[in-house]
Amino acid sequence: MGRPLNRSLALVVAAALTVSGCVATEGSRTPTGVGTSEPRPPLSEPTEPPAPLGTVSPTGELEVLVTGLRTPWSIAPLPTGSTLMSERDTGRVLELLPDGAVRVVGSVPGVVPGGEGGLLGIAARDTETPYLYAYLTAANDNRIVRMPLTGAPGTYGLGGVEVLLAGIPKARTHNGGRLAFGPDGMLYATTGDAQQTERAQDRSSLAGKILRLSPDGAVPADNPFADSHVYSLGHRNPQGLVFDRTGQLWAAEFGQNTWDELNRIEPGANYGWPVVEGIGGRSGFTDPVQQWATSEASPSGLGIVGDTLFLAALRGQRLWAIDIDTPGSSTAFFVRELGRIRDAVGVDDDRLLIVTSNTDANGRPGADDDRLIAVSLTPRG
Repeated sequence: MGRPLNRSLALVVAAALTVSGCVATEGSRTPTGVGTSEPRPPLSEPTEPPAPLGTVSPTGELEVLVTGLRTPWSIAPLPTGSTLMSERDTGRVLELLPDGAVRVVGSVPGVVPGGEGGLLGIAARDTETPYLYAYLTAANDNRIVRMPLTGAPGTYGLGGVEVLLAGIPKARTHNGGRLAFGPDGMLYATTGDAQQTERAQDRSSLAGKILRLSPDGAVPADNPFADSHVYSLGHRNPQGLVFDRTGQLWAAEFGQNTWDELNRIEPGANYGWPVVEGIGGRSGFTDPVQQWATSEASPSGLGIVGDTLFLAALRGQRLWAIDIDTPGSSTAFFVRELGRIRDAVGVDDDRLLIVTSNTDANGRPGADDDRLIAVSLTPRG
């Protein structure tokens, strides 16, 4: 059993429901040309989408599940009922048990924290041999690894590290780092431009992209570009990634000085950075479906419950709710009530988990920070 952390069970959730910043350090913005290679068409045709799930609002009560976290970054609920969390600067993976106990699962070897780098996104894959996948900053690069998740709830441990993809450019800022498994069983990852803006338009670079990998790290045969992990390009520092009920991929992205973005991700699409920031209407680029002033967002994690996206805002210190059928509009909740919000993850039809990010270099931590909080959701018509 790992050593316990300080935790607090505070406000009781009134409705039955479950869930889930950093101020961008701005680099120079030098427009570059756009690659000319055309993406390959997908191998399979889309199927009929499932029926709508309904929309929800985070208007229920809050329940503080854990306090005293140190630079938490990612939340990964498990089908066993446990929830795993990553801590960026310590390199630790923590487990929250269904009874509220918290323990240390282990520390991921090879993590070299610095600036906005460290142990970033984690994602679990429930197979015959369960694996925990992690995006981490190492000595010379960012990389994607996996480790067998040994044991059972309350005794989970980490097996040996297998590097799936190395050589992703790193910097003190703009490291990306979010991981998500798609309904196709593939692993998706966000990467930042690592303060070299031209890399986002260079299809031979892994920086400034959304990547798509098979679970063993290979290039899927139906990726949009032959022999490439690149799924989309032209990104500055995307840190939010989630799929909706139709299999559509959404991403949240830090802008530079003007506009943060919510993007509907399509295979092979170019989202414009550094030529365009926000909605530009430029030929050859795909515009975001919504943009926010950087003071109102600076988005990190992106979750979904039903047909409602939840975007965690760092500098904006709020939670944005966006309906997927009307993605051009949004509603803000908890404005400057919780501080910086790093991640948001849906865990039930009526509950969202969020984790704060007030202990990083840009935050002002309170006595209990950082905190994992459950938010009760209520249905809307």
